[in-house]
Amino acid sequence: MAAIWTQPVDLAQLTALGTNALPGLIGIEFTDYGDDWMRARMPVDARTHQPFGRLHGGASVALAETVASVAGVMAVPEGKVTVGLEINANHMRPAMSGHVHATAKAEMLGRTTQVWTIRIEDDAGKLVCLSRMTAAVIDRQ
Repeated sequence: MAAIWTQPVDLAQLTALGTNALPGLIGIEFTDYGDDWMRARMPVDARTHQPFGRLHGGASVALAETVASVAGVMAVPEGKVTVGLEINANHMRPAMSGHVHATAKAEMLGRTTQVWTIRIEDDAGKLVCLSRMTAAVIDRQ
């Protein structure tokens, strides 16, 4: 398969995009990518816990949408961006500490919509959350 990226991927630059927004506040950083997937990680700590010390489901969804949205914008023509239309998440097991790692894989990249599957795993590689996001491709302006 040929790479889907329409521009050079710089993981440090992608991480820096979120510095003054939600991704930076919860510690999301981009760590790896391949021809049709991108990976980011997020700490499981006081910023992302629910009151009982487990990873908050909403934090998992924020991670899933962040990695899929950023990957999506890296796979559209110049002058276009992606915005989330729908996201779902199935929470499989708790995470208490360490990091969770989200891998967004392109399922469909159309002219007006994209579909991404996002697997979130703990440091041991166990599935924590399985998510799917649909994005709209719109003009940047």
